Amino acid sequence: MDYITTKEAAANWGISDRRVLQYCNADRIEGAIKIGNMWLIPKAAEKPIDGRTSKGGKTKHE
Repeated sequence: MDYITTKEAAANWGISDRRVLQYCNADRIEGAIKIGNMWLIPKAAEKPIDGRTSKGGKTKHE
């Protein structure tokens, strides 16, 4: 399996490197592995759905 770094994933997904690290630490990216202090993300991984709202409030769950 081919892997990319968090910086490459951030560029591909159009988000910050810090957000990708948060996704990795929360175990929200399937197949991501941590080697030492560096996360590797599968090339085929998709960006997790971000549940935040634009107004900063909580989302409604029905």
